Amino acid sequence: KKGNPDILNKLVKLLEDRRENPKEGSYTNYLFEKGVDKICKKIGEEAAETIIAAKNNDPTELTYEASDLIYHLLVLLNNQDVALDSIYEELTKRHK
Repeated sequence: KKGNPDILNKLVKLLEDRRENPKEGSYTNYLFEKGVDKICKKIGEEAAETIIAAKNNDPTELTYEASDLIYHLLVLLNNQDVALDSIYEELTKRHK
C-alpha cells in the first residue's frame, strides 16, 4: 500500500486541532501540556532511535523510527508556531 505525501498536511491539521481543542487522553495533548522541553527530549530520543535503526541496516525499523521523529518534529513546529509551509519555502530556496 502506497503512502500519500498529503499525510504531512493532514497531520499538521490534526496537530492544530489538538492544540486548539484538546482531547483527553491524547498523546499529542500530553506533549503540548508538558511543553518544549518534553517535546525536544522526545525528538532527541527519536533521533537516536532513527540513527540506531540506520546503523542496524533495518529498513522497516528505520521507517518506523523516522516516522516517529517526523511526528515529534511536527509537534515541535506547531508548539513554536512555525508553519510547515515555512519549511517547504526554506527547502525550496535551498534547492534552487
